[in-house]
Amino acid sequence: MTAILEAKGLSKRYGRRQALSDCTISVPSGRVVGLVGPNGAGKSTLLQLACGLITPTSGTVEVLGGRPASGTAQLAKVGFVAQDTPTYAGLSVADHLNLGRRLNPGWDASLADERVRSLGLDPAQRVSKLSGGQRAQVALTLAVAKRPGLLILDEPVAALDPLARREFLQGLMEYVAEHGTTVILSSHLVSDLERVCDHLISLVASRVQIAGDVDDLLSTHFRLTTARREAGSLPEGMTVLQATHTERQSTFVVQAPAPVHDPAWVLEPLGLEDLVLTYMAEGTSGPARGSVLEAQR
Repeated sequence: MTAILEAKGLSKRYGRRQALSDCTISVPSGRVVGLVGPNGAGKSTLLQLACGLITPTSGTVEVLGGRPASGTAQLAKVGFVAQDTPTYAGLSVADHLNLGRRLNPGWDASLADERVRSLGLDPAQRVSKLSGGQRAQVALTLAVAKRPGLLILDEPVAALDPLARREFLQGLMEYVAEHGTTVILSSHLVSDLERVCDHLISLVASRVQIAGDVDDLLSTHFRLTTARREAGSLPEGMTVLQATHTERQSTFVVQAPAPVHDPAWVLEPLGLEDLVLTYMAEGTSGPARGSVLEAQR
């Protein structure tokens, strides 16, 4: 399986603040990757390292077999849309496309023109007159029309209303379906990720908590409800991630290679949002559990 992004021991420090710590991940080709985590977890730092906007303090990162931003050819391989979906207020939509054509040797003018047409945008209109959703679509058009091997999106829908978010993600998935581009999408909105992503990376407190294909993760995480008992009494092979107890009942979130059925308990699959929140809570209370992370790689 070809890795589009490969990070080994990747770390970034700003003075005394550790923005990313010992990040080791491998992003497979052809995936739409959801990157999740609370504010300050290191998501933007990881994406900026992958783009070559910043350099690591230690460790290595390779994107499409090369060092990020190591030359013109490497820069052409990566499309990037930042959180504020940057555009130039004084330029028209057509000016933006012309700028993209001049700056990107692999520019696909027909793709850019078709996206603008399908979105109903007026090429002559200044971007300052567009809605937030329309500006985001212009930024996405600039990123995809360079025909990148990896498309990186750093919370591009965070400031959009629900309809604009849906339209942005729909346009993204149409592009992915047609071109098979690998995407890394950072977002706080797990419901959005659930609709479009098939691979998940969770960062908490600057460290990777979990990484893997969504189907694999969901098939190995469960909520177990039983009469009150201690975690140590559960079958061998179950890793307890979270435990809550009442006077008579215990509820555990567990990771296990396969469902383990017992008439003494109720076992149900974990949804993606509960999975993400469990690992966020686990990450804020201490370092990631190595056995769980290893099981997902």
